[in-house]
Amino acid sequence: MKKQATSRQSVSADLYDQPGHLMRRAHQITVSMFHEEVGDFVSPKEFAILRMIHETPDVDQVRLARLIGIDTSSAALTAAKLEQRGLIARTVSRVDRRLLSLRLTTEGKKLLDDTVNGVYRMREKLLAPLTPSEQKVFMKLLQKFVHLHNDESRAPLWTQVDAAQSAKRQEKPLAKRLKKQRPTEVGP
Repeated sequence: MKKQATSRQSVSADLYDQPGHLMRRAHQITVSMFHEEVGDFVSPKEFAILRMIHETPDVDQVRLARLIGIDTSSAALTAAKLEQRGLIARTVSRVDRRLLSLRLTTEGKKLLDDTVNGVYRMREKLLAPLTPSEQKVFMKLLQKFVHLHNDESRAPLWTQVDAAQSAKRQEKPLAKRLKKQRPTEVGP
């Protein structure tokens, strides 16, 4: 049973001292700066998808969602839009025919190359008001916060290690299926 808030905790709590409200505002500021530095032709989520596909060619949509911390339906919808724009190609996975593998097209690679400098400018601009030591502390605390609360998310983030272990588990059943499909040799 949840503890009931006192009247002092409920209505009179200062909105600007609430972590959730401040994080929502920080997100708004970050997205605004992203569009200012990068442009409106790609969203932060689309950039994250393109970047992860670049780093992990032939990643499937489910694994991609887990690697960047978005839900699988959002990953699928965004991937379909990126494919329509000619930025990625989706093909049936060689590992599991139920999945779609993703790869950047030439246009996708060019867009990624054209936007990456804007992303780094945005990072510098976001952190510029802080001293170098404050920047390090801020980033460490932000990473710690995200790591400690990862399992609370509707779309928990996978690490590269998690993804690699999952890929190995997928490859083993495929190898067994392929072995079973090979015709047996008949001796003389």
